[in-house]
Amino acid sequence: MTTGKPASLTAAQARRIALAAQGFGQARPDAPSRSHFRKVPDRLGVIQIDSVNVVTRTHYLPGFSRIGAYGRETLEDEAWGQKRSLFEYWGHEASLMPLALQPLFRWRMQRAEAGDGIWGGIANFARQRRDYIETILAEIEKRDGVTGGDFATGPRGQPGWWSWSEGKRALEWLFWTGVITTKTRRGFERVYDLTERALPAAITALPTPGEEDAQRQLVALSARAMGIATASDLRDYFRLPLEASRARIAELVEAGDLVPVQVQGWPKIAYLDPAAKIPRPITARALLSPFDNLIWFRERTERLFGVRIRLEIYTPAHKREHGYYVLPFLEGEAITARVDLKAERKAGILQVQAAWREPHATPETPVALAAELRLMAGWLGLQRVEVAGRGDLAVDLAEALKGD
Repeated sequence: MTTGKPASLTAAQARRIALAAQGFGQARPDAPSRSHFRKVPDRLGVIQIDSVNVVTRTHYLPGFSRIGAYGRETLEDEAWGQKRSLFEYWGHEASLMPLALQPLFRWRMQRAEAGDGIWGGIANFARQRRDYIETILAEIEKRDGVTGGDFATGPRGQPGWWSWSEGKRALEWLFWTGVITTKTRRGFERVYDLTERALPAAITALPTPGEEDAQRQLVALSARAMGIATASDLRDYFRLPLEASRARIAELVEAGDLVPVQVQGWPKIAYLDPAAKIPRPITARALLSPFDNLIWFRERTERLFGVRIRLEIYTPAHKREHGYYVLPFLEGEAITARVDLKAERKAGILQVQAAWREPHATPETPVALAAELRLMAGWLGLQRVEVAGRGDLAVDLAEALKGD
């Protein structure tokens, strides 16, 4: 076991390592290509999926934040096309991940089959209605892709998640256990098929690692994707069980595959990816999805950037502090602003419903943010950006956008 006092880093060094690991340490390409896009999920390991479409669905945004105005159809081809490089499963939340990682989640699929690590309502349904699930599976075997609508039968529960039909619950259990997966999507609706038919044979034929080995690989991938991270950061990235993540971290430290370090101002020991280097100053400029890997774990966001980010989608409108769908703005190595955005598609407008300064904002922030908003509007096929006027940055941002 490694002993002695951990090495020390400043908070600024840790932040720079984290930004570089997440893909913000290099200039965006002038013309983002498919190969540029493929590097994004390869680097991140996981991209969260979410249905909210007030700007664009969140899984499109990490690519834009890192490489600029790539073709959104590229993600669709890589995730759901004939020669896909990504698959869907419960990685962080509902996620897209590189195909090569699929064997690393088979332990989670096996646990789900046993009713462990799966939503209680789905687990109970599976115990009580296994014969029905087998009937649904037999139908899937006969068909070339199915949707929840194909089996929208049976009594529904209370409003919310459990308003799903029995057929939808059966599909979700089969998805969670890895028997079926997303073959493609129609709009945002999943089209399911047997995993062995939907994924390339080269992937489904890969050997299944033992649970502990798979978890070690996932922790190591998390460390690489974050550069530097606490134990709670490492656990959260792929939502690993608490005791298992602690054990795997200790094993990786023992093997020299994680390096314990003390970061000034961080209350807990951090773990450094051995391949990580302290890069040159970061000059990134990016609007971040509220579900972006860099900021999705709010405790880590506060630790790295000194700002408090909270998702207010589920907060009643009159209680929201910053807005409904708020994107923080990364400028250099700091989060300097946040904007509440809405794509008014019929009018061709990217609406800034509110714009707020953060403590690290500079006199250049309004101009830098305006340029990024213009880039986003063009990427979304919108003609101009408009500011509604709410927030302490709104007037200066509107001035910077004049002429749009």
